[in-house]
Amino acid sequence: MTQTLVTKRLTLRRPAAQDANATTAFYMSERSNMAGGHVPRPAAWRHFASMLGHWEVRGYGLWAVTLRGEDAIIGLVGPYFPDGWPETEIGWLMFDGAEGEGYAFEAAEAARIHCYDTLGWPTAVSYIDPGNTRSIVLAKRLGCTLDEAAAKPKPGTLVYRHPAPSEIAV
Repeated sequence: MTQTLVTKRLTLRRPAAQDANATTAFYMSERSNMAGGHVPRPAAWRHFASMLGHWEVRGYGLWAVTLRGEDAIIGLVGPYFPDGWPETEIGWLMFDGAEGEGYAFEAAEAARIHCYDTLGWPTAVSYIDPGNTRSIVLAKRLGCTLDEAAAKPKPGTLVYRHPAPSEIAV
C-alpha cells in the first residue's frame, strides 16, 4: 500500500519516531484543543503513539506532511478510522506556522484521492469542532457539505461530508 504521496509542494509520508517531538508539542499546545489536545506531555505522547498504532492496525493513517525536499513535519493529514468512529474520516492538523499557505488544502485533496482510488472508500467525512472556523472553511473549500443527519463520534461535532468519488475529478 502507498505510504508516501507527493504533491506540487508537499510530501505526505508515514509518520516515524523522528516526528514525536513536533507532534507531541502540537498536542501540548493550546491550538490543539479542538483536536483532543492541549494536554500534558504524557497524554500528548500517547496521541502520537496511537497515530503510529493506527497505521499498524489499519494499514493507513494520518500522514506526516513535510515540504518537498525537507523532512521537518508541518502537520498531519489523511485517512483516519479509529475504533468507534461512525465513518471513515479525512482529517487534518496543521502545526504552528503552517497555516494560511494552502498546505492543508493541498494535502487533504491528495489524501482524498488516495482514499477513493487506493483505499476504495465510497465516501468520507471530516469531523470538526464547531469552534474550529479554519477547518470549516477548509472543508467547504474542499467541496464538503454539512451533514446534520450523520452519526457523530461525540455530541456537538460537526460532520462535513466530502463529495463522492463520482462528483470530483480523481
